[in-house]
Amino acid sequence: MNTEPNAMNESAIQPQATAPSVSVWRVMYWSIRRELWENRSIYIAPLTAAAVFLIGFAIHLIMVRTRAAASHIDLHLNTSHFDPSHMDPSQPQGLLSHYELSASLIMGTAFIVGIFYSLEALYGERRDRSILFWKSLPVSDLTTVLSKLAIPIVILPLVGFVVTVATHFIMLAMSSVMLLGSGANIAALWTEVPFFHVSLVLFYHLLTVHGLYYAPIYGWLLLVSVWAPRAPFISALLPPFAICAVEKTAFNSTYFLTLLEERLMGPGGSMSQHDQAQDFAAALIPHHFFSNPGLWIGLVVAAAFLAIAVRLRRDRGPI
Repeated sequence: MNTEPNAMNESAIQPQATAPSVSVWRVMYWSIRRELWENRSIYIAPLTAAAVFLIGFAIHLIMVRTRAAASHIDLHLNTSHFDPSHMDPSQPQGLLSHYELSASLIMGTAFIVGIFYSLEALYGERRDRSILFWKSLPVSDLTTVLSKLAIPIVILPLVGFVVTVATHFIMLAMSSVMLLGSGANIAALWTEVPFFHVSLVLFYHLLTVHGLYYAPIYGWLLLVSVWAPRAPFISALLPPFAICAVEKTAFNSTYFLTLLEERLMGPGGSMSQHDQAQDFAAALIPHHFFSNPGLWIGLVVAAAFLAIAVRLRRDRGPI
């Protein structure tokens, strides 16, 4: 008896083995991991900025300690009296001033890294022809573009936050060491400096301004990165420059330039120095920040830029 036809029929009706499905989030996770592997400047640049600042801070501590000793000698000679300035890191107000300076340096470094990363992200894979390999993987163009967007608006702010908080803690410890043997109350320095409050405010600022508010900037840079045939940096600057020049020449106005300035400086960034000092923090209050029409218009513009970038990547080949 021939059982081969029956065996063939049974095998035909057996369900075909399917490849195990991989969740979108897992693909996104590994896509972001790939960006971190290939772009070490994402975390090396903020760490370098923090190290440079700490070296300068240590030198400043030594100079302050030397001036304090010299002033103490002069005090006994009745020639002068030592009055610590607001930049004295042994005082809470002076340490907070250095906190702001270090945070600005690290956040500014992360922002610059985000700009150059976004310009190179999609342009680089076309230039070295690796796009032929990455397009062969089961990763959609949308996932690829979103993973690259996540670096400047999520990963870099988080890296900047961790590096800044660690820098602030080291600064606090260094200031405490400087006060050893001086008779000062070191515990008061730790209690009067709002370390955790400053950290929470910094975290909120990074996720809102450097993340959400800068989204259209990064979206535009990613669009240029996938579109530019060469020199993406120049290609990113020329259109805004041309718009500003045409507006100024034709209408003698600078609305577009003011819009760019306000977007780069953050909410309230285009105000005068006096108004900015008073209202910048108020502009970041959740009720004010999330009710700002400029935020939502910027997010819509960023979504449009990303949609175009996804469509262009689908058709673009190696340079």
